[in-house]
Amino acid sequence: MDLHTTAVHAGDRKKAAAQIPVTTPVYAAASYICESMEQLDRVMGREEAGYSYGRYDNPSNAALEEQVRALENGHGALACASGMAAVQMAISTALADRRKSIVAADALYGATVGLLTKVLEPSGVNVRFADICDLDAVRAAVADARPGCIVMETVSNPLLRVGRIDSIAGIAREAGAALIVDNTFATPLLVRPLELGANFSVHSLTKFLSGHGDVLGGIVVSDQAHYDTLRTLSRIVGPVLGPFECYLAMRGIKTFPLRMERQCANARRVAAWLAAHPGVERVHFTGDPAHPDAAAIGRMFPPNLFGAMVSFELRGVGKPEVFRFMDALKLVVCATSLGDVHTIMLYPAMSSHREISPERRERMGIRDNLVRLSVGIEAPEDIIADLEQALR
Repeated sequence: MDLHTTAVHAGDRKKAAAQIPVTTPVYAAASYICESMEQLDRVMGREEAGYSYGRYDNPSNAALEEQVRALENGHGALACASGMAAVQMAISTALADRRKSIVAADALYGATVGLLTKVLEPSGVNVRFADICDLDAVRAAVADARPGCIVMETVSNPLLRVGRIDSIAGIAREAGAALIVDNTFATPLLVRPLELGANFSVHSLTKFLSGHGDVLGGIVVSDQAHYDTLRTLSRIVGPVLGPFECYLAMRGIKTFPLRMERQCANARRVAAWLAAHPGVERVHFTGDPAHPDAAAIGRMFPPNLFGAMVSFELRGVGKPEVFRFMDALKLVVCATSLGDVHTIMLYPAMSSHREISPERRERMGIRDNLVRLSVGIEAPEDIIADLEQALR
């Protein structure tokens, strides 16, 4: 065999060894071969389990999908290249055989609002927004819009409102609509939406699940009724997450529950300190006994676990003063993400909700003095000390 041919083929496609690696390898292959064309035909036709082409699936993807499916107690999962790709795949699947109409929470991540209003509405999908924490308002919107799906977040970004997923799932079922829940802020440690009647639970893998700021990805977990359609659309559209990102996400998820418990405990400490500070006008935190959705939180969340997100409004300031405060931080990282092991602060008006008009942000309650804090796993005393020196 010629040296050039040897260089191309040697070492690859060996029979699997009897030993099994303790972590899932990075399967970087774009395509796969089978023992025979008949077997490849069955695999491509999904009559036999296996792999054929990287846009369809991959062993690294499959391992990650099984990991998150198990965490969410769903039927199946699809790993995507970003959280927004996962949101779009969930919506496309929900509307595949339903009326092209959506009822969405009026408090959502800015990019999700953009997907609904700048991508889906112009393509003919009717979008109606409603206060997801007001069941009468949800019922009225559903009766009027006759939606194919309802879209909400377990904990809204950035004001941390919490809708009653089980009740909204009942409204969706009565209307023949699917319920899609973005569970990124809560994570499966706090809430598993499918157990409460949702049809899809969506995550930005970038955030708490991976947790180290080194993965961009998303995932959709679905019930049995929607899974085949989800995979079929995925094979066509190709939103798949790369195998190396799958490996990193799986590695991060192994410590996710430990990290999240620590982050929840730290967030309670930080929120209580902020609430007592004279420079802070208002604190938004799901562990606040006076939270407007305390009843829903008490019913859905485990005891003493309220998430790691804290939003707060600085007293009597505008954008320049907020920027000075954030520039003064030394430990807290100012970046456009959340859920990392380190504490991160974000200015919603500049980043997560930048594309939302100032008027709409005001209606959403996102004022120019609001900042969002994702509390990390550092010693809470150090987080508080950094906030204190920056607030002077």
